[in-house]
Amino acid sequence: MYTIGKFAKKLGITVHTLRVWDKENKLKPEYISNGGHRYYSEEQLKELIPTLDVKKEDRINIGYVRVSAKHQKDDLQRQYQVMELFLAQKGKTFKIISDIGSGINYKKKGLSELLTLISTNQVNRLYIVHKDRLVRFGYELIEKICEIHNVKIEIINQSEVKTDDQEMIDDILKIIDVFSCRMNEKRSHINRKIMEKLKDESTK
Repeated sequence: MYTIGKFAKKLGITVHTLRVWDKENKLKPEYISNGGHRYYSEEQLKELIPTLDVKKEDRINIGYVRVSAKHQKDDLQRQYQVMELFLAQKGKTFKIISDIGSGINYKKKGLSELLTLISTNQVNRLYIVHKDRLVRFGYELIEKICEIHNVKIEIINQSEVKTDDQEMIDDILKIIDVFSCRMNEKRSHINRKIMEKLKDESTK
């Protein structure tokens, strides 16, 4: 048996959606405890996965916030608060997903959850504080995925924002490191010098 939270995660949907389905008699829990907790079975999971679809009116708004490193938690909290206030004013059910990790790391837990929700038609609109908070590179690809699933991306702050220099340098170093591993020894030596120079510049 799965709790409502674990069942929702298995399906890639929100707890809110399951509660709506229960209310509409679309999907009733297999068991409800004396305390009112909903539980779902493995059989229900197997039946639902191939046919999962959510009506447009049941979709929720998603706010996505991100910073690159743990020492930026204060900035993450500020982003979260701005997003929470903004979405609350929309008057529609919402969820905020937060991530700590590089903009070129596409395996972050929050980003994976976000893409799962989009690809299973759970999202009405996606809100981000700044464009580079979603991903450093490949924004157009995610934008296309959203378009396919009728999800509009809205950027709260459209003004030009200078990315933190250290964050940009860290992302560039990661890219160089990946490509250095694929080059011959001579080219790798050149790239190591570039990385050392970038590191020196970042400490000045």
